[in-house]
Amino acid sequence: MPQEPDVSPQPDVPQQPRVSPEPIRLAAQRMRSGGVVAYPSETVWGLAAHPERPDAIEALYTLKGRDPAKPLQVSCDSVDTGLRFALPDPRLEALARFWPGPLTVVTPARPDCPAPLAPAGKVGLRVPDHPVALALLRACGGALVTTSCNRSGEPAATTEAQAAATGLGDLLLPDGGVPARGLASTVVLLPEGVVVREGELAAAQVRAALAGTEPG
Repeated sequence: MPQEPDVSPQPDVPQQPRVSPEPIRLAAQRMRSGGVVAYPSETVWGLAAHPERPDAIEALYTLKGRDPAKPLQVSCDSVDTGLRFALPDPRLEALARFWPGPLTVVTPARPDCPAPLAPAGKVGLRVPDHPVALALLRACGGALVTTSCNRSGEPAATTEAQAAATGLGDLLLPDGGVPARGLASTVVLLPEGVVVREGELAAAQVRAALAGTEPG
């Protein structure tokens, strides 16, 4: 006898993000030439510059109207890449379990970390959890200097339309069908272990991860 067709409910299959390699290639090329690119992340939209282009890093400050005394962030494509910028610290390793994800850790930098990435000897590290952001980072060697997509004093862009409306950046990468969730990353200061901004990742989770650890 022929088998009856299976009509039982099937689990939802997550939609695969539509990340085309050509826009990523063009964005990486633009940044290697000193350009600034607007890109999506799982939190809010960002602006990125190549870490080997001091002129592009300066342009990030100029575009945003940002105080030069305020450091920018270094976004990385993996935990291993991020840890290469920082001094070894058990507290940083404990927090790295939240990467990729909505956590920025400001931590003492290694002596060989480029000065523009670590003003005052500290570097702000994050590994985003968004397919477009990660593809862009990998295309650029694993790390980019980043900040939120907005002018200083204004809210960060949380949609592709808002990012485009800012007029910031030389090029805007589409989100590939994966929208930002609209809440900024949580920021933790090391070695103190202080949550200086609570975002999507709850401060209680940070404190639980740091429980029992000592500064490096």
